Amino acid sequence: MTLKLGVPSKGRLQADAIEWFGARGVTLERTGLAREYAGRVRGVPGVELVLLSAAEIPSELARGRIHLGITGQDLIREQFPRWQDCVAELAPLGFGRADLVVAVPAIWIDVVDMGDLDAVAADFREVHGFRLRVATKYHHLVRDFFRRHGIADYQLVDSQGATEGTVKNLTAEAIADITSTGSTLRDNHLKVLEDGLILRSQATLFASRSADWTGRRRDRLADLGRRLGLGELPEI
Repeated sequence: MTLKLGVPSKGRLQADAIEWFGARGVTLERTGLAREYAGRVRGVPGVELVLLSAAEIPSELARGRIHLGITGQDLIREQFPRWQDCVAELAPLGFGRADLVVAVPAIWIDVVDMGDLDAVAADFREVHGFRLRVATKYHHLVRDFFRRHGIADYQLVDSQGATEGTVKNLTAEAIADITSTGSTLRDNHLKVLEDGLILRSQATLFASRSADWTGRRRDRLADLGRRLGLGELPEI
């Protein structure tokens, strides 16, 4: 019985995943035509490669359709508030690094931290008659972060496009988004609040807690873990 390993189907994440596994003697190969999402794993027996979008991998892990998957910690924690019940974190991989942060217009010179944002949000509602808008794709993580900072006078605006452009386009007053270098935020005249770091994320190898681990699948996971140098694996 094979283990199904979900890997991003394209882009930088796929290339980095192939490199990471290859450096440890495990080869990930795409098979078939360029548009087919099939592949194989060489260097460790009993592991099947499944190519998926990074956004699909969390739900496929949660449903138990794949045993292992590589995706961002941000996607796992956003989709599953009780993520430890759905997946086990096997290894951060050291690539795909990005920070989920709260950013506001750079011209707000008196707003440097979340406490200042709280004060601005209260004033904003009094002046404009509606709550300060925060554009984001990460509703759960942002709500939890704002709650921990005691901020209530705000509303989340769903953003599935270029979140950093929402302030310029007057559809939001602040944003919470992923950034790796901060250059895109600066290009859009935004600044990160001093205590506005919500999550440091990176690509991570996860194991599904709801997949079928019967047969020899746990043994195959142990073999793969030894080949990858993962050390002691968590209980699944």
